[in-house]
Amino acid sequence: QVQLVESGGGLVQAGGSLRLSCAASGRTFSRHVMGWFRQAPGKEREFVALINWSYSTAYTAYADSVKGRFTISGDNAKNTVYLQMNSLKPEDTAVYYCAADPTSFATITTIDYWGRGTQVTVSS
Repeated sequence: QVQLVESGGGLVQAGGSLRLSCAASGRTFSRHVMGWFRQAPGKEREFVALINWSYSTAYTAYADSVKGRFTISGDNAKNTVYLQMNSLKPEDTAVYYCAADPTSFATITTIDYWGRGTQVTVSS
């Protein structure tokens, strides 16, 4: 059974930092795309960051809203992905979901695997 388990969420003041972790189990994700989405109350789920291990060098991509503040990394051998979030803003408040797919994150509705999410709250 495939599981993605997030951890590391919490309450932080604006300007602070948090590090999210996602541990994947149940299969090998060595050539999958893994990453993070978030969903704020009353809003649609949106892309945050991804890491693609299908290439000889891991490829990363970010939403414009988090570029320069968030960094995605991972340990391919351990099926683990991290999201370092710095300079957090109140608008970053959301439930953050880990996701994985064998091909891409191009279409959110077809992504194969999702975690249950972890709450991140940024106070002003």
